[in-house]
Amino acid sequence: MDRPTGGPEAASGRRGRVTRWLRDHQFEIWLMLPLLAYVLVLTVAPIINTFRLSFTHPAQGGASLKNYDVIFGSDIFWRAVYNTVIVASMSLVLELGVGLIIALTLHASFRGRGFVRTVALVPLGVPTIVAGAVMLLIFARAGYLNSIIFLIQDLVNLLPGVDWRYQPISLTVSGGIPTLFTIAIADMWKVLPIVILIFLAGLQSIPEEVYEAADVDGATKWQRFTRVTFPLLIPYMTMAIILRAIDAFRIFELALVLSGRIEPVLGTYIAERYLPPGVADPHSAAAASIVLFGIIMVFIILYLKFVAPRGKVEA
Repeated sequence: MDRPTGGPEAASGRRGRVTRWLRDHQFEIWLMLPLLAYVLVLTVAPIINTFRLSFTHPAQGGASLKNYDVIFGSDIFWRAVYNTVIVASMSLVLELGVGLIIALTLHASFRGRGFVRTVALVPLGVPTIVAGAVMLLIFARAGYLNSIIFLIQDLVNLLPGVDWRYQPISLTVSGGIPTLFTIAIADMWKVLPIVILIFLAGLQSIPEEVYEAADVDGATKWQRFTRVTFPLLIPYMTMAIILRAIDAFRIFELALVLSGRIEPVLGTYIAERYLPPGVADPHSAAAASIVLFGIIMVFIILYLKFVAPRGKVEA
C-alpha cells in the first residue's frame, strides 16, 4: 500500500523549501520591494479605484453603467475621441517623416555634427507648457507665422499687377483640422528628439559591410536607402510608432494651451469633467479615463507582441 503524499511530512518539506528559497534570495527580494510598492501604490491601486468609480453612480448606488451611458451619449466625447485619433495620426506621420530625414542627416559625417546633434535634443529639456507657449507665439494671430506671410505678401505685391491682401488667422482658435494640425506640429516638435535617437540607433546598428556589398553591386544612393537602409530600419520604426502612439493618445498640456475647449481631446475632456469649475463629476471622468486606458493598452499589447520579443531575441 502506497504512503500518502500530502501528509504533514510533505507539508513540512514544502515549507522548508520555501524558507530556503527566501533565505537564498533575500537580497533580490529586498531590491524588488521598492519597485513592488511603487507599482502597487502608484499604478495598480489608482487603476482599480478608477475602475470602481467608472462603474459607480452616486444617484443609483452600487454597480452601474450609467457613467458610460453619459459619455457615450455625449457628442463632445465622440468629438474628443475623433480629435485624439486625428492628432495622434498626424503627429505620428510628422514624427516619422521628419525624424527619419533628420536622423539620416545627423548620421552622415560633416563638420559640427556633434553640435547639431546637441541642438536637435534641446526640445527634450523644454517643459511641455513652455513648448505650448512657444507654439502660441508662432501660430497665434499676432504670431511669427502671420508676420512671415505678411512679408511674403509685401514681396509678391511688388510684382506688376499683383494686389494680394492677406487676412491673418489664428490657427489655434480657428477650429477644425487647422487647429488639430497645429497641436500635432507642437507635439511633433516636443518629442522629435526621441524619434531621432531611435532612428540613429537603428542606423548605427546597420553593418558597413552591407553598404559595401550594395556599392559593389552598383546600387545608387536611392537604391541603398530603399533596399538596404529602410528595410533594416523597420523594427526601429515599429518601436517608434508603438511607443509614440502610446504617448500621443495621452496628449493633454499642448492641447489645453493651444486649443482649450475649441477642439477637445480625450485628455482635456477628462479634465473638463473632473476638475471644477467644469462638470466636477469624477465618475463620468473615470469612465472616459477607462476608455483612454483601453486604447493605450492596445498599443502596449502591440509593443509586447511585436517589439519586445524581437529585442529579447537580439539580446
